[in-house]
Amino acid sequence: MTTHPAGGIEQHPDIIEMRARYEAAAETPVAQGVNGLIALTGLYLAASPWIVGFGGRTNLTVNNLIMGVALTLLAAGFASAYGRTHTMSWVTPVIGIWTIIAPWAVAGDMATTSTIWSNVVTGAIALVLGMAAMGVAMMRGRV
Repeated sequence: MTTHPAGGIEQHPDIIEMRARYEAAAETPVAQGVNGLIALTGLYLAASPWIVGFGGRTNLTVNNLIMGVALTLLAAGFASAYGRTHTMSWVTPVIGIWTIIAPWAVAGDMATTSTIWSNVVTGAIALVLGMAAMGVAMMRGRV
């Protein structure tokens, strides 16, 4: 029979130490820069239909708006509570990959050069930044 601490699993010394390590990793200038750039990428992605001028293509417009808001919220979570949200950092590169293929998957034959360029570049940036966000905790362990 196993016994649990009075405060539950949340008060386990290993979990407290792990969260402290992740919070320290999130406080580095590199991590803060990555989180800020993810937030900016998400904001651009959400506004890109109107910036690039494809707001009339409703499926891709809604897709970019939703994915941009999701990316921005992830960045806010990473910046404010990395110890609790670091396990969701894998979602950022997935959003990047989806953003790259969305003009063909969502817009189909309505994709234009501007929609393709906007989504491919924004998706590639999100993919790279997502990989960087995933590596923040691993970098902290080596330092």
